[in-house]
Amino acid sequence: MVKRLAVVTGSNKGIGFGIVEVLCKKFDGTVMLCSRDLKRGQEAVDSLKSKGCNPVFHQLDITDESSIGKLKETIEKEYQGLDVLVNNAAIAFKNASTVPFVTQAEETMAVNFFATLSVCKALFPLLRPHARVVNVSSSAGMLRNVRSTELKTRIADPNLTVDGLITLANEYLNDVRANAHNDKGWPNSAYSTSKVMLSALTFIQAREFGKDTREDIVINAVHPGYVDTDMTSHNGTLTIEQGCQAPAYCALLPANVNEPKGAMIWFDSSIVDWQSTN
Repeated sequence: MVKRLAVVTGSNKGIGFGIVEVLCKKFDGTVMLCSRDLKRGQEAVDSLKSKGCNPVFHQLDITDESSIGKLKETIEKEYQGLDVLVNNAAIAFKNASTVPFVTQAEETMAVNFFATLSVCKALFPLLRPHARVVNVSSSAGMLRNVRSTELKTRIADPNLTVDGLITLANEYLNDVRANAHNDKGWPNSAYSTSKVMLSALTFIQAREFGKDTREDIVINAVHPGYVDTDMTSHNGTLTIEQGCQAPAYCALLPANVNEPKGAMIWFDSSIVDWQSTN
C-alpha cells in the first residue's frame, strides 16, 4: 500500500501552519510539518494534535543541503515518493530594519529563491504522477514590481531556463553590491525581488513538468494575501485561515485538472495574469 505524503516547508507557524491544518483534514495521506527549529516544530505538531489533526514532524533548514538531504532520505525510505510539496519557507526583513541592504538582499535571496530551488532539485525526483507543487509567492512577486522594461522582458522570456534565472538572480545581487540596483530598475525591496524570482521559477518548472514522463504533475505560484502573521508584523488584514485557503486549494487539485497549471493564483483562488500591469 503506497503511503501518500504531503510536505509543507516552514510550517511551524503562520500560513504554513494553517496549510498543514487544512491538509490534515482534507489530504488522504500523511502531512509532514517541517520547521528549522526542532522545539518550535514539535510544539506546532502538538498544537495540531490537540485539535484532532495528526501531522508528522521533520526538521528542515532549507538553507542547509545536509538538512534537505536528510528529508529526502526519510521520504525515500518511509514513503517511497512525494505527492504534495508546498514551498512555504521564507524570510522578510522589516521595513525599519537597520541591517545593511546588501546583507538583506543576500540573505533574502539565499532563503526565498536559492534555498527553495535547492529543495525543488532534491525533492522533484521523488514526485509521483499526479503530484501537486505549490510555491508560496506574493503580490510582491508580480512582474509589475520590476521597474525596468528590459529586465521584465528577460524575466518573462518563455524560453528562460533555471540556469538563466539563476544568472538573473546573481545579476541582481551584483547590482546591489555595486549600489546600482535602483538605477537598473529592480524592485524596491529584496523581498519583492526574491518573490519575482520565485514566481518566474514556478513558470519555468511548469514548462519542465509539461515535458516530464510522469503524468499530471502540476505546479502553481500563490499569493496568499496580506495575512496577519509575524512576517507582516500582524498588520495583515486576512486571518491565517483565509491566507492558507488558496495554497491548500492548489495542493489539493484533483487528478488531470486542466487549470490552474503553471499559473499565478490569488488569495481568492482565482487565476491572475502574472505579467499584468494592474
